[in-house]
Amino acid sequence: MALNRPLDAETAEKISAIFTEVIVAPEADEAAQALLARKKNLRLLLTGGLPDPAAAGIVVRSVAGGFLAQTRDAGRIVPSELKVVTKRAPSAQEMQDLVFAFRVAKHVKSNAIVYARDGATVGVGAGQMSRVDSARIAAFKSGEAARAAGQDTPLTHGSVAASDAFFPFADGLEAIVAAGATAVIQPGGSIRDDEVIAAADAAGIAMVLTGMRHFRH
Repeated sequence: MALNRPLDAETAEKISAIFTEVIVAPEADEAAQALLARKKNLRLLLTGGLPDPAAAGIVVRSVAGGFLAQTRDAGRIVPSELKVVTKRAPSAQEMQDLVFAFRVAKHVKSNAIVYARDGATVGVGAGQMSRVDSARIAAFKSGEAARAAGQDTPLTHGSVAASDAFFPFADGLEAIVAAGATAVIQPGGSIRDDEVIAAADAAGIAMVLTGMRHFRH
């Protein structure tokens, strides 16, 4: 389990109540450390201060005979900068979840599709050559999670969806609609944007464009 804030004793106690092998946190108070030290097979890793995710930097990847250096993807979106392109605009809750889902998609291997609802991911599809496959895999995993929790309805029903890059065709969007999502966020910029937007309107869902592409390999 990873935390992006200091770990206190109350949180440590709740985490230790479930099967956990490793906890990573910037800091942990003495009470939390003492509590977790009693867990024989649990490791607590403290990272210190976390870097600013919006800060500029360089990412390096090895290639045959050398390396590839490129600027870090430090892009962030805010609701006021998004463009609603469908007849229906997203609700306030949908917009909140759309922004969250797009931020998560930034860190998911491309092609990435992320379903989110009420501030939590409910399905993630990553690393596929087809965006349609990513959408379907995320929906399938969401259905499995629902069944494991004893629910009849997949968690993607009533969710929103984020795509890290544009939809080259409407089929990816149609897979998201079939999964039960009610709103979609994507960069836009495909030569078939009009076709994708029309498909969203036909399904009665909301769509917003970011004008910003994330693509992680």
